[in-house]
Amino acid sequence: MKIQPFLEHHGIVSNPFADEDAQTDLVFKGYCITQTYHPFWDKIYGNPAEPATAIVFGEKGSGKTALRLQIARHLGDYNADHLDARALVVDYDDFNPYLDRFRERFRGRQRKTERLLAHWKLWDHMDAILARGVTQLVDRILETKQASHPAACDPRPLAIESLERSQARDVLLLAACYDQSTAQSGDERWHRLRRKLRFATWRTRWDLAVPVVVVAAAVALMVWLDRWDWLATPWPYVALVASAAPRAWRWLKACWRAWGVARHTRVLNQSQRRLRRIFSRFTDRQLVGQPLPRAQRSDDRYELLAKLQGVLATLGFPAIIVLVDRVDEPYLINGSAELMRALVWPLLDNKLLKHPGVGLKLLLPDDLVEFLDREDRDFHQRARLDKQNLIRSLAWTGQSLWDLANARLQACSADGRNPTLRDLLDEEITDNRLLDAMRSLRVPRHLFKFLYRLIVAHTNAHTDAEPVWRIAPATFEATLALYQRDQEAYDRGHGTV
Repeated sequence: MKIQPFLEHHGIVSNPFADEDAQTDLVFKGYCITQTYHPFWDKIYGNPAEPATAIVFGEKGSGKTALRLQIARHLGDYNADHLDARALVVDYDDFNPYLDRFRERFRGRQRKTERLLAHWKLWDHMDAILARGVTQLVDRILETKQASHPAACDPRPLAIESLERSQARDVLLLAACYDQSTAQSGDERWHRLRRKLRFATWRTRWDLAVPVVVVAAAVALMVWLDRWDWLATPWPYVALVASAAPRAWRWLKACWRAWGVARHTRVLNQSQRRLRRIFSRFTDRQLVGQPLPRAQRSDDRYELLAKLQGVLATLGFPAIIVLVDRVDEPYLINGSAELMRALVWPLLDNKLLKHPGVGLKLLLPDDLVEFLDREDRDFHQRARLDKQNLIRSLAWTGQSLWDLANARLQACSADGRNPTLRDLLDEEITDNRLLDAMRSLRVPRHLFKFLYRLIVAHTNAHTDAEPVWRIAPATFEATLALYQRDQEAYDRGHGTV
């Protein structure tokens, strides 16, 4: 007996339990993302008009990635309805590039992951978040088609003409320090941005004209007085060197700034030559008192974050939502709870988590909960998790998993049909027994895998000539027992399901 005729008999067009990863799950993306919610959804999502942090711990398969995709979709819908008060969505879920660049800064034993992550600090996270936000902003301003974030290709142009000159300077400084796009060369992209913002830099070239004027004046004077013997004296050369001093001083200051930024943005791919060329395009008055990430401290990053928020607010984005996910997937972490703790813990700082206008949604593995319980008073005073919408377990009840299974069946139903999970099962399998089985499965991923196995086991047990349209209790119990055995081995770390 084939699976498709069995499903079609119940009015199901495609198998709703074939996919296990939310990122490739078309049933979830096409229907459940806007129709099916975890019981904690409202607390996690919050209100984009007043973004708030939420810290969620959940085991593998409990739906953390689905939550991230769901939040992003709903924020996209919110932005479409609130064009003057949108939220910038920053996906912070790929740590490999930042960890690789961070590792390049160390040598010898310090490159070992345990020692490496001991040096990872809050400002490294802030640099990564600022890089993702600024790169997206620059992509939007330049209307870049090759942008990695879909929102950057929004066809509605930003009202950059509303930016003040000081804000245009802020955008250019932020782009110099944090734009990590590879769509084109950094210099070319920065100059495109400068032209788009109509930010003139001709005033920075005055010191190039000084040596030319001095040389021309000296030659004219010697011709007029016919005093070529002056070339044998040091004074013309002293005058030439003195005329070049302002440019040399500007170049040295640009080199110093570029060295400081490149050295202390440890998670970014920086070029000192590019930074030096960009900084030399600003006058001293434009740079005086401006924060730059030139030290290993978070104060400068908070000021730069505030500048980014000011620019975004003028452009119609008063809120920033940062989605943190997949902290167990970087190859340097490799699922280790201790290494995840070293990576994530610097983020748990109340000053960042409660920063006005910024909401962090941290979707973390439940392996970290035991470390949370062992932390001392100083950690809890710094993190203030009591104020962060903390969800210690992204748990699912048997009833919520039942509803989830029925929602997926509805998503795959034929027109005019209304299939439910009960329609697929023999009446001898009671509702209480079904709820008990779902409680033991705990999370959606295990539910989908079990139901897929159950349908396969049932269809393999019958022929096309003598089809049976409802799954028997014996098949249900045998498949459940085998799956629970694999599930227990998986929980102990000795296999997969």
